Amino acid sequence: MDPEQEGMMMIASLMVVSARTAPKGKGLDTIETRIIANEDLHRLADEMIEIGKKTGIPPFPRDAQNIRDSNVCILIGCRGTEDLGLNCGGCGFSTCKEMREKIHNNPVKSLYSGPNCVIRMADLGIAVGSAAKTAQIHNADNRILFTAGVAALSLQMLPDCTCAYGIPLSVTGKNIFFDRRNV
Repeated sequence: MDPEQEGMMMIASLMVVSARTAPKGKGLDTIETRIIANEDLHRLADEMIEIGKKTGIPPFPRDAQNIRDSNVCILIGCRGTEDLGLNCGGCGFSTCKEMREKIHNNPVKSLYSGPNCVIRMADLGIAVGSAAKTAQIHNADNRILFTAGVAALSLQMLPDCTCAYGIPLSVTGKNIFFDRRNV
């Protein structure tokens, strides 16, 4: 492994630590992480292109190219149907029990399955932000992609999750995640 790839794997590992240790509602952890590289990056990119074809959403093929050009990608997801029992209504239902009764699983048709606990979604956002901060601290170019998360869910890369994001990393002379053109 070359030094840059080795460094990317080390940073990816630190990003997973940041996601794991990020604050969580009621201190209960529903965050799942995975580091992918090599052939898994290409599988993820292929799935992103397929979802883009099925949905007609332009960022999917554009972001797929970023995944192909990356050294590694961190996937961060959440088991969003594991409610906290607070009955806060943030999910759109009066009680957590009502939310659980309405859960469906079809990530490609609707992109994400749900409904999801709003506090769990906040936990996911904090974990993703913490991981991206860690990449930035270590000078790794990165970009948070909902498209990569949707494709990861479709491929069952995070099998228990209902919502996910991908954060690809790159080390090049110019940040590959800027000046992007729609494909």
